[in-house]
Amino acid sequence: MKYATIAVAEEMGVALRNTALSPNIRDRQDFSCAAATAKGEVVAQAEHIPVHLGSLYVGVTNLLRHLESRGIELEPGDVVVTNDPYIAGTHLNDVMALKPVYRSGELIGYVVCKAHHVDVGGSTPGSISVDASSLLEEGLVLPPVKLVERGKLREDVLAIVQSNVRTPRYARGDLLAQVAALNVGEKRLLELAEKVGTEALEGAWEEALRYVERYARKRLIELEEKFSARGAYEAEDFVELSSGYPARIRALVELRGGSINIDFSGSHPQVPEPLNAVYGVTVAATTFAVKAVVDPEMPMNHGFYRVVSVDAPVGSIVNPLPPAPVAGGNVETAQRIVDVVLKALSKALPGRVPAASCGTMTNVLLGGKGWVYYETVACGSGARPFGDGVDGVHTHMTNTLNTPVEVVERETPLLFVAYELRPDSGGAGRYRGGLGITRAFKVLEDGVTLVVYSERHLLRPWGLAGGKEGAPSDHFVVKRDGSIVRLGAKARVTLSRGDLVVINTPGGGGYGNPCERAREAVLRDLAEGKVSRERVAADYCQEDQLS
Repeated sequence: MKYATIAVAEEMGVALRNTALSPNIRDRQDFSCAAATAKGEVVAQAEHIPVHLGSLYVGVTNLLRHLESRGIELEPGDVVVTNDPYIAGTHLNDVMALKPVYRSGELIGYVVCKAHHVDVGGSTPGSISVDASSLLEEGLVLPPVKLVERGKLREDVLAIVQSNVRTPRYARGDLLAQVAALNVGEKRLLELAEKVGTEALEGAWEEALRYVERYARKRLIELEEKFSARGAYEAEDFVELSSGYPARIRALVELRGGSINIDFSGSHPQVPEPLNAVYGVTVAATTFAVKAVVDPEMPMNHGFYRVVSVDAPVGSIVNPLPPAPVAGGNVETAQRIVDVVLKALSKALPGRVPAASCGTMTNVLLGGKGWVYYETVACGSGARPFGDGVDGVHTHMTNTLNTPVEVVERETPLLFVAYELRPDSGGAGRYRGGLGITRAFKVLEDGVTLVVYSERHLLRPWGLAGGKEGAPSDHFVVKRDGSIVRLGAKARVTLSRGDLVVINTPGGGGYGNPCERAREAVLRDLAEGKVSRERVAADYCQEDQLS
């Protein structure tokens, strides 16, 4: 029953992908699907987006509590949607949709999905702004509302959404795709209940939750004993505010004999710009990091949250009060939370934690006459205790695909001229950090707005065990007159026809002493163009062997 329910979540994802209209959902697959018990405990999830999935623990709980407090009942055939980050747990672009599943008049569970809509209004195309000081500047805030009521689509709700976004066709198509996915999930859960009976299905779900709880406690105790790790371990890292000022994220990770608590006291207060991460994002990033280190292969459901607890000070950058803007916190601060928790765990469990990955999703947003485009660009993952980092891959809290060049050029007035690995971007070490990516394109019309929202521009991804830092991000625009406009980590510019945008993402940190890297590995990197002879001479102590 556990795996059958996971399969339900996976099939929901297939339905959502196949019926969505926007490239961001249809091609990049920026969505997530799950099933929950009648209590709202997520019992099964597909392998989709970590920041979505981890936040569902908070989002589903908040949504059901919100509905109960207002006396709103979910009836058979209803679908409720919201994008309020302080309820759903991520940011405005992520619309969460939930449907109750009834059998013979009895509520047996819920199916739920989140999908990143390419635009939800606000001051910037794509709705991830550089300078928003309030949530209201980031776009339409949709409180929990029934999009489908007793099986009937509410066109009035759709009209409100479509009237407040730059891409109404995508908004309508993607919302209906989410409804389709929930309908598939409902159908499959009812088939399971019909096959084994409601009581047996609910019993199997509860056992699946208890199993994950038991398993996680057992693994934690094993690791604590193996590494003599019971105790508290602290680490800090920083995100870069739009001014360039670093904002601290501090974590105290305490292993307690079969449970683990992460306390973010000492983190920077919330800021009047979009780098704030709502509590759901902080929970998602923290539990992702813990699970990755404790046991990346273990199943994941609500049982894990009975073992891991997260304390985040209210009013801080990792748990802001509304109406603080949060669009960037979901995509960027989430990555830094992972880095901080991993760094703390590297002290408790040495040899089980990689060096820092690129630490950014590198959000690229463009908008012009009647169109909006959004993507995140891959980067280098951190080198591991046993091998090199991975080149050109989405890391940690994102798990999307790239958008194929052919799709982008068909849908938007953009022409791609480069898409390649970025040499010398991986941190040196016994094991090299993964390489970042260079992605470059020309705009083919005037008056195009470009927003780049990224990180690791000033503060590089760190290495471990003597490994060196990865290269920072480096973005710029080559104007059609040949002049170059350097872009910071967070920038907004207006482009003209013929302007060339170049995005260079960071590499991962290295692991171990670079002088201990195998000569064969260095020669292979040279032959493949991943490192230059100058970097080999400077970092790998092998200049005399390369003549």
